[in-house]
Amino acid sequence: MESLRIVLMGKDFELRVVSLITRSRELSDEVLLLDLGSSDSTIDLAKKVDCGVLSYSGETIAPKLATKLLTTDSEKTSLLINVNSRLKLRDIPLLVNRTKENWDIHMSFLNNEGNKTNPQEMGYRSVEISHLAATQLGLEHLSQANPEDSPMDLDEDLRVRVLYSKPLPKVRQRESLATASRFAQLFYWMLESRHPLILFGVPGIVLFAVGYKLSGDVLDNFQEWNQTSLGVGLAVIAITLLGLFAMMVGLILYIMGKQVKQIQSHYEFWPTED
Repeated sequence: MESLRIVLMGKDFELRVVSLITRSRELSDEVLLLDLGSSDSTIDLAKKVDCGVLSYSGETIAPKLATKLLTTDSEKTSLLINVNSRLKLRDIPLLVNRTKENWDIHMSFLNNEGNKTNPQEMGYRSVEISHLAATQLGLEHLSQANPEDSPMDLDEDLRVRVLYSKPLPKVRQRESLATASRFAQLFYWMLESRHPLILFGVPGIVLFAVGYKLSGDVLDNFQEWNQTSLGVGLAVIAITLLGLFAMMVGLILYIMGKQVKQIQSHYEFWPTED
């Protein structure tokens, strides 16, 4: 297996360029930005993270792109990725796997819905590349192809695979604690606010004091237990228990918040307020 370089092709994607380069570096030996004429900060951000930049203003068809990639004098297997709105970070590992399937050329074309044409018979100039994975040998043969030809016209000794790019199925992701439910969001906010003693402790003390006071002053005024006195008695007990429960919740959340902060301090990569 030859070493791999990933070439990110596109323009004006400054909001994504750093994350795409970082993810690509984890999966390859080299990352290169093939810029198609960006007018924003895409190039500047790529250079700040030490990513090579190659400017290109020609046609984004397979033979022309292969010719451009050969000018870099790299013998690595190349994976050219068209950065568009459909590309997600989770797609990059799947595309890298294409380079491990022992193909000299593995091309994927963007497909309009309803197009049933065999992608191997589509002319290079009539389709848009989604990704292109090719060895050095594959790039050399592809660069010599006529833009009006199709992949069917490539050397029969080459191992070539051409297909249409299909969007990944939408898989329901597991929800985190912060998004699972409204109650979970409230619980997470209480831990992050780090003021549970104020949110629960103070109201709990007030309710407990009121309930305790009522139990001595109000209940002693009843001469007998009836429906009214029983209702008042239960209400007083409920207020007292509610206050006690609130104080316990405030104390537990305060301790949990301290534990979370202690755990975070053991990891250097954990974001902090500083």
